[in-house]
Amino acid sequence: MFRILLASPALGLAAACSTTPAPEPVSAEAFVAATPAEEVYERSVEIVETPVALPLPGQLKPIGLHARTGDDGAIGQSPESQEADPAGTIAEGRESALIEPSVDGYVNAVQVYPYTEGALYRLYASPGQVSDIALQPGEALVSVSAGDTVRWVVGDTQSGSGAKSRAHVLVKPISAGIGTNLMIATDRRTYHLELESVDAGYMAALSWRYPADEIARLTVRNELAIEREAASIESGLALENLNFDYSLSGDSPDWKPVRVFDDGRQVFIQMPDRITTTDMPPLFVLGAKGEAELVNYRVRGSYYIVDRLFRAAELRLGEKDQTVVRIARTERRTGLAALFGG
Repeated sequence: MFRILLASPALGLAAACSTTPAPEPVSAEAFVAATPAEEVYERSVEIVETPVALPLPGQLKPIGLHARTGDDGAIGQSPESQEADPAGTIAEGRESALIEPSVDGYVNAVQVYPYTEGALYRLYASPGQVSDIALQPGEALVSVSAGDTVRWVVGDTQSGSGAKSRAHVLVKPISAGIGTNLMIATDRRTYHLELESVDAGYMAALSWRYPADEIARLTVRNELAIEREAASIESGLALENLNFDYSLSGDSPDWKPVRVFDDGRQVFIQMPDRITTTDMPPLFVLGAKGEAELVNYRVRGSYYIVDRLFRAAELRLGEKDQTVVRIARTERRTGLAALFGG
């Protein structure tokens, strides 16, 4: 009996401590509309693509040896120089597309070329030596075609297994001083190679790196980073600093906030999950001293994030018969009230 009588005053004390005074009524004219700010996501990597010049027929023609001066003093080209030279054009195009091995491109004994669509890659081979052409891991070999299959031995093999499986094309000349071309077709791309047989100085292996694939991976990485950023409310929130002492009053629409809290710096208004499919009510804020102040806020998922603390705010929807939900900051509860769930 004594325990019951002792507990009753304690419960009464807890109830008294948990009761917070109602906020003073404020006229709607005292509130000022908050300014929504666009959410800016920081990309983990900035992707800058190098512009590629587009060759157009008839532009930037060099002045050849047959240049002549007209009657008006203008320099032009004679009809002989304007005639197309198929052999010269093909030789010039082939020469400009040919990529030779470089010292900087070597990784151990492997010459690593940057892959570019339509480029010609040089491979130097020697009699009695096998040169390895390694494709991208996971790339499936479709066909291999060589211009000279009599004096060049061409074969293929496989290394690794599963996702690390890698196709290899092996070439070997039967004599020095010969050359041919090689075309490799895969399920991802096409390779064009120029093979040349020399007495010494053969290339043991060559492979490629793929800038376009690297850019695609970085793009996916950035998209995932944006999704993770959008799924979180705010980074660096300290749980011990969160304050949930806010009261809601007014109307009870479907978009009425679920909870309101702050971290001492920003106010977070959690809306229902279905708010993203309905009209978002604008926010009107009353300053800490009771006067109207301009405030920025951002919408992240189902949260309104206000960039400063406020005394009171209203969510309003409609023009004439407005639906209004008022948010007011109340006095912090004592530890005893929080302990008993006030």
